[in-house]
Amino acid sequence: MSRMHLELADGKTKYLPGETIEGVAFWELATTPEFLEVRLYWRTQGKGTVDLEIVRNMKFTQVGLQDRRPFRLDVPAAPYSVSGKLISIVWGVELVSEPEGEAANIDVVISPTGEEVRLDRTPAK
Repeated sequence: MSRMHLELADGKTKYLPGETIEGVAFWELATTPEFLEVRLYWRTQGKGTVDLEIVRNMKFTQVGLQDRRPFRLDVPAAPYSVSGKLISIVWGVELVSEPEGEAANIDVVISPTGEEVRLDRTPAK
């Protein structure tokens, strides 16, 4: 049985552009992977085609069946975490073993306020 886990420093899941996401990746795998990688990515969800972009990554080589490794990923300036009626932009940090493709992930919020930008609200008059 394989287990993979990410732990973010201080349990923090909300970040400002320019901050650094720090944490530790843990794994116990049934077979030795070629490598593991921590990735910071965003994806769209909602109506239409899903877009996905990996914006930062940290590769772990010379890995064993089980280990724990610290990681640091710099948060880019954009895009922000956005929630709208038709589409949303969702950020995440994931740990992936290759070539098996096993993964663990955590959703995070990236914006200038540390809160998701909500497009589905009507402004007050």
